[in-house]
Amino acid sequence: MTKCTVIIPYYQREPGILGRALRSVFAQTHADFDVIVVDDTSPLPAETELREFQLEERARITVIKQPNAGPGGARNMGLDHVPADSACVAFLDSDDEWAPKHLETAVAALSLFDADCYWASIGGGEEFYYHFGVADLAGAAQMTRLSDDPPIVEIADLGGTMLKNWSFLHLSCMVIGQTLARNIRFDAALRLAAEDVLFFYDCVRNARRCVLCESIGATRGEGINIFHGMDSDSPQFLRQQFNTWVALDHLENRFVHRPEDRASIEVYKQTARNQALWGQARLVKTRKAPQLKQLAQWAWRDPKILRSALALAVGKIAR
Repeated sequence: MTKCTVIIPYYQREPGILGRALRSVFAQTHADFDVIVVDDTSPLPAETELREFQLEERARITVIKQPNAGPGGARNMGLDHVPADSACVAFLDSDDEWAPKHLETAVAALSLFDADCYWASIGGGEEFYYHFGVADLAGAAQMTRLSDDPPIVEIADLGGTMLKNWSFLHLSCMVIGQTLARNIRFDAALRLAAEDVLFFYDCVRNARRCVLCESIGATRGEGINIFHGMDSDSPQFLRQQFNTWVALDHLENRFVHRPEDRASIEVYKQTARNQALWGQARLVKTRKAPQLKQLAQWAWRDPKILRSALALAVGKIAR
């Protein structure tokens, strides 16, 4: 069998979440794997979640502790410790669960189609309405069917497709080969703000071949998630939107893009500007001071936000 290393970044407060994820790993029909759990200074230490597992299962889990560096930094730590005999690396968020055949399908697809980048579809509750499955791309992208069982497809312009809407991609459904695992890393400074999108695009542009599976490979959980429950006028939200803009700016300048792809990136950059400014307008409306220092930092990097602010102000005056 093909050995695969599973990387799980871990930062949770509630017991049972990591245990649930690990049970889905040990339920895989593909049994040749090891697990790296990167404890990112979690409030609930990873070791407390391992007590329920048998000794032979715990022997396959390596726990690495590190000062808090965010999910990108935690995944980088895992990538830096992948054993040399692992042919591929699979990611799983600590609050998500895999379908039993996820690894089996991924490893087989990578081998059969000589690919080194794979995604399955993601499932989840109504809270994650913005995600959609690979099959939903059929009407928006040129798709080639490679097999029916499992339903593996290939998209000729995967990079351009993801730049229009990357909500069909999720880290818990991603498996990559050795070469990508050795050479591609997350930008750890961009905490939960499109650092995954930048990683996705790096992998797509550097992969020999990418294949996708229409079946659900993982189901999203509901652990700690900075995107939910964050007020749009909070400093954290402004920082998140700025980091999203930075990630997109890196993506725009790291590669040569076609005009239509550059336009897609600019749409997302403008969305980040608008989201940030609407939050600041809410502060002003409630007679609170806007976060001028962070806005000045943004304007220094991106003068277009000043034009966006002016357009927002003119629009409000006109109304």
